[in-house]
Parts: sequence; structure tokens; C-alpha cells
Amino acid sequence: MKTELNITGMSCGHCVKAVESALKSVPGVEQVTVDLPGGKATVEGDARPEAMITAIAEEGYTAEVRA
Repeated sequence: MKTELNITGMSCGHCVKAVESALKSVPGVEQVTVDLPGGKATVEGDARPEAMITAIAEEGYTAEVRA
């Protein structure tokens, strides 16, 4: 399953690495691609969206599922 998230607050490569790391720590996440210019992340796997959003929030960013 693929989930796309809008992420607010990323501004540099360090932000991308923090978001990638946070998402990869969520059970069920298989692959993560973060798009800094687009302000989004694409996640492959069967992780719950709420868990991914919480993991991103713990790193200091805001996320929501793309409609």
C-alpha cells in the first residue's frame, strides 16, 4: 500500500533525513521517499497513517495524509 503525506516545516537535507528516519521507525513501513521541494513523503507498506504522522510530529514537523 502507498501513502502520501504532506509535510510542513522541512527546509534542508537534515530535515529530510529526520523525516525518513522517523518514518522508517514506524512498524509496517517498507520504503520511504521524501521530496523536500514538494514538501511530501511517499511511504510504501501497511503502517497506520496516524502512527506515521505521530512519528513525524515527534521530530518537530507537521504531516497530514494527501487527499
